[in-house]
Amino acid sequence: MSYEPRIVGFLCNWCSYTGADLAGTSRIQYPANVRVIRVLCSARVDPTFVVHALASGADGVLICGCHPGDCHYAEGNYKTMRRFPLLKRLLAAYGIEQERVRLEWVSASEGQRFADVVADMTERLRALGPCRVRSGLEADLVTR
Repeated sequence: MSYEPRIVGFLCNWCSYTGADLAGTSRIQYPANVRVIRVLCSARVDPTFVVHALASGADGVLICGCHPGDCHYAEGNYKTMRRFPLLKRLLAAYGIEQERVRLEWVSASEGQRFADVVADMTERLRALGPCRVRSGLEADLVTR
């Protein structure tokens, strides 16, 4: 039985989600391992969302936003860019490999880029194997 990683993708509404939609309407083939969650801006992705996704069974989390300088909200992706290293440090404290969480910029016209990012992340996660820290994260996850 082959292992298929589960990826939760947080895609900004204005660029990345449209890029993913373009990949679909252009019939560009990419692995079906990503489950998309549409957010208004990549800055809307709270680090607890990433922890919750990993604790709930995701093997990786993909955060996609507009290219720097193209954010619909002017500086949302800059906030994401500053927050991302802190998120990786938090996950490293839990023993989660850095390759399990990825930040990418995908514009509305980059359907092929979205497909390439998903394919590359799927292969990297397949090589890493299943995320093994679920039980530890579930115990530490604060419920709201």
